Amino acid sequence: MSKLTYIDLFAGAGGLSEGFKKSDFEPLAHVEIMEAAAFTLKTRAAYHHLKENNLSSKYESYLKDYISREELYSDIPQEILNSVINEPIGKETNDKIFKKIDHILSGSKEVDLIIGGPPCQAYSVAGRARSATKMQGDPRNYLYVQYAEYLERYQPKMFVFENVLGLKSAGGGIYLKNMEKLFKKKGYSIHLFHVNARQFGVLQNRRRIVIIGWKNDFIPNLPDLDNYDSGLKSNVESIFSDLPFLNSGGGRNKFDRYASSSNHYLKESHIRNGIDIITQHVSRPNTTQDLTIYRIAVDKWNSNQERLKYSDLPSSLQSHKNLSSFGDRFKVVAEDLEYSQTVVAHIAKDGHYYIHPDINQNRSLTVREAARLQSFADDFYFEGSSNRGQRTAAFTQIGNAVPTLMAENIAKQIKNIF
Repeated sequence: MSKLTYIDLFAGAGGLSEGFKKSDFEPLAHVEIMEAAAFTLKTRAAYHHLKENNLSSKYESYLKDYISREELYSDIPQEILNSVINEPIGKETNDKIFKKIDHILSGSKEVDLIIGGPPCQAYSVAGRARSATKMQGDPRNYLYVQYAEYLERYQPKMFVFENVLGLKSAGGGIYLKNMEKLFKKKGYSIHLFHVNARQFGVLQNRRRIVIIGWKNDFIPNLPDLDNYDSGLKSNVESIFSDLPFLNSGGGRNKFDRYASSSNHYLKESHIRNGIDIITQHVSRPNTTQDLTIYRIAVDKWNSNQERLKYSDLPSSLQSHKNLSSFGDRFKVVAEDLEYSQTVVAHIAKDGHYYIHPDINQNRSLTVREAARLQSFADDFYFEGSSNRGQRTAAFTQIGNAVPTLMAENIAKQIKNIF
């Protein structure tokens, strides 16, 4: 039996795609605007190709920094690398993207599924709060229109659309209403689910909307995602327990070793999945003032499980006059809880909201620790680009991603429908 196929739109680093790939779906194409994320998708495609052909040692050589990215790609079939389309989705570029996808399909492959969701900034409550115009008129509000163009052209039996809860309230709900009308016009019915990544074994409080759509002539037996429970649980300590000790500004981008053996959560989540190599366990450097604040925040939590309020800091440590807006600016990722705060792309700008719980390490989270909170496997490597720092690009991709464990559990339910 041939594998079920999918196209990933607004693919990012491929968190959603990774879950479907792990559930034995076949990716036909990934479309992504960010250059660094497109390289990440190519590197992951290289990993899967090499693994499936018993050539994992070459990928391990890349993680050990023995070979370059160009050398890694050199033995990968060009059609696999070309399946990652580094283009913005929109009226001006859709024909170009369609041409590339049509070439991949070559008239012989059908698309069973389209996955992905437009960037969430236009719909998120935080994004609207930061925008002077409340995101009114922002073209990202209407990217669902482009999504519908791909549904019309490739006629998948189903689609999976992930986004933030703010989609329901953005524009007073008009975007969601218009989205439903447009999808119906294209021949698709939809059902909206409210989910939390915690339900799927992710050690993170991450509430999202998942829309499942289906062609009107295809009647699915929908899963109850609202009440889904994978049963996989642990404390956040599991994320940190086996990683090397680091101080602020420390770490290695490639070829580090684990400090201790694995644990139940890391094994069951497949975060540690056989390759005995750590990459991107790298901490950003922090100022003396930030490190002083971090120690106060960690001490408050470890002593009394009390969160630091910005207004409680000595005036000498306060850099902002607006004490109310910055009240929750510094936050420890508490290792004794079952979930962390939501990992978002702002982690690329500073790590104040993601302070490591070990007062002796006294730093913000590394790229690898953030990736683990998003349930990415340790062999998942986040690429940089020609015009953006490696660490910043990686943090951005991780914060914007769909957690892979959540994606994998959803993919299994979709596979059951087929």
